[in-house]
Amino acid sequence: MQFQKTILLLSCLFLMSACSSKKSLFNGKDLTGWQAYGTEKWYVENGELIAESGPDKEYGYLGTTKNYKDFILEVDFLQEANGNSGVFFRSSIEGVKISGWQVEVAPPGKNTAGIYESYGRGWLVQPTAEQGKMLKEGAWNTLKIKAQGPQITTWLNGAEMIQITDDKIGQGEGFIALQIHDGGGIKVRWRNLRITEL
Repeated sequence: MQFQKTILLLSCLFLMSACSSKKSLFNGKDLTGWQAYGTEKWYVENGELIAESGPDKEYGYLGTTKNYKDFILEVDFLQEANGNSGVFFRSSIEGVKISGWQVEVAPPGKNTAGIYESYGRGWLVQPTAEQGKMLKEGAWNTLKIKAQGPQITTWLNGAEMIQITDDKIGQGEGFIALQIHDGGGIKVRWRNLRITEL
C-alpha cells in the first residue's frame, strides 16, 4: 500500500513538473532578459511589449539574452498600423544584420506564420491563401511555433499553418528575436510570450 502511495506521489510530482516547464519570456514590466538592436522603439505599456518604428525607419530587433534550440513558443500579437514584423529563432545578429529563420508576422495576404530564411534562401514555405484567412485583422492573434531538431511547425489561432523538415534549420543555433520591418509606420503589440524547452 505504501509503495502504491509513493508511486502515485511521484507521478503527481512528475506531472506538476511537466506542467510548470512553460515559462514566460516577458515579465510584463520591463525588458529584462531581452536586448534591443538598432534604433527602433521597444517599450512596455499596460503589461504589453510594444514594437514601434523609430525616426530612422530601419530594421530593428529585440532578442532574448539566452539561446533556445528545441522549444514550443506561444505569443499573442496585435498589429497596429502596418504591422510587418516577425519572430526569429535559432538566430544571430551583427549590428542589425540578422541571420537565421523568421516566422512571419505581417498584414493580411503577406504570409503570416510562413518561414523565411534571412540572408539565405529566402522563403522556405508559405501558407496558402485559405490559411491566410486565419489572421484576425485589428484583433489579438496567437502564434505558436514548435522547433524540434530539423522540424518546424507553426500554428495561427489554433490552426496548423506550415510544417517543414530542413537539415540546415536543424543545425541552427541562437536566440529568439522579435522584428520591426524597415520602412516606418509599424506598430505591433505583444503579450503572453511563453516558452517550453523540449
